[in-house]
Amino acid sequence: MSALIPCVVAGGAGTRLWPVSREAMPKPFMRLSDGRSLLQKTFERVAGLDDVAQLLTVINRELLFRTLDDYRPLNRRHLSLDFLLEPMGRNTAPAIAAAALHVAHHYGEDAHLLVLPADHLINDQAAFAAAIAQARNLAESGWLVTFGIRPGRAETGYGYIQLGEALGADGFSVASFVEKPDLATAESYLAGGKHLWNAGMFCFRVDVLLRELREHAPLVVEAVEKCLSQSQSTEGKQGTQCELDSQSFTEVPDISIDYALMERSLKVAVVPCDLGWSDIGSWQALRELSEGDANGNQVNGDVVLHNVHDCYIDSPKRLVGAVGVHGLVVVDTPDALLIADASSTQDVKYIAQELKRRGHEAYRLHRTVTRPWGTYTVLEEGARFKIKRIMVRPGESLSLQMHHHRSEHWIVVSGMARVVNGERDFLLNTNESTFIPAGHSHRLVNPGVIELVMIEVQSGEYLGEDDIVRFNDIYGRVPASEKTT
Repeated sequence: MSALIPCVVAGGAGTRLWPVSREAMPKPFMRLSDGRSLLQKTFERVAGLDDVAQLLTVINRELLFRTLDDYRPLNRRHLSLDFLLEPMGRNTAPAIAAAALHVAHHYGEDAHLLVLPADHLINDQAAFAAAIAQARNLAESGWLVTFGIRPGRAETGYGYIQLGEALGADGFSVASFVEKPDLATAESYLAGGKHLWNAGMFCFRVDVLLRELREHAPLVVEAVEKCLSQSQSTEGKQGTQCELDSQSFTEVPDISIDYALMERSLKVAVVPCDLGWSDIGSWQALRELSEGDANGNQVNGDVVLHNVHDCYIDSPKRLVGAVGVHGLVVVDTPDALLIADASSTQDVKYIAQELKRRGHEAYRLHRTVTRPWGTYTVLEEGARFKIKRIMVRPGESLSLQMHHHRSEHWIVVSGMARVVNGERDFLLNTNESTFIPAGHSHRLVNPGVIELVMIEVQSGEYLGEDDIVRFNDIYGRVPASEKTT
């Protein structure tokens, strides 16, 4: 059979899982109780398939280095890693069209494209592999294949797929796609046995997918082709990185693959599955992954409870005491606290949306921010000052940069730093420091073999992350769009 190319699509901000999921560190990077992120679990699932040698990932370009960090320790089979880097989200139809065109060019139009969300959980690897084998049989016969989860309850938070005629032993034609139903309708679907949850996973033969897209969504394909023709690709040892052209990508229609194609085509099939699947779409969905104590409580962190029932409390950094409450979800992070009724966790997205409307940083960033070279954590800030803890990985380097409005004091806590400060280039050891005036070009490098940890004290009239002029950067970040240390 033709080559199988899995495509992991990472989109969306995961607003229903705020304050852990944020725009700059979205849901795929959330760690579960075993320490693995949802993205890492998706990677492990793909790497566990016998006939996979390449993995394509479609992701926002700002998340590339964070994604590589998650993939690197798990890539023991040395899969070739291709990336399509989006300048902004334009929904799933453009992402899948770009993936299909990429695969057709690099791996042939007869290749099978397996599209997987980056932030779903599947616990049964054997059932997952078996479902893919069924889907590939249908795809090879010219079907656009989706995966439907057999429902275990009446669920109003998912879309549904209505079964049509049987297609041998591998699946069914799709009679219709159904939007999220009300409770009574969901209960009727469960009783009738003819509806499946829409898992948002797909398998296509690339030439069939492109033919159907050209028939039912020609504007999407044409716009994506134009964008790819104007985009820059880099071939490396690990694979291909294609950064989609920002200007032409804004002209691509913003539409889902369901609306653009799957609901219009007459060649859609579904494979019914029992995969131990969850889309982790809310805090309530996340808490269902673990058992509660004798009072139905699930806790993570240092928690003291008295007369508390059916609560989910996640506070890994700070002591929480609770008295006489029930049916609550409490999620604590260093800079934000969520308190929600357990029956209303789907509405957490409204908090995130309001924060975005206000321009509040807690929508976009955590107190600790991941960068290609390491991390920084804002320890304290006030009028005319900000204090950060900066960690630089061995061999990594910040850009050569300058700030107009702030000066910086650097104190090395551990490790060794190579510092460029104006015309000077020198080393700083543990417990040594330097002062960088506003207007001085400067760079921080870790030349050692252990992590460099330092404290940065900023002072000045304006301390925003966008006060930066970037002269040179080993990671190829774009100066006009970069807002970071």
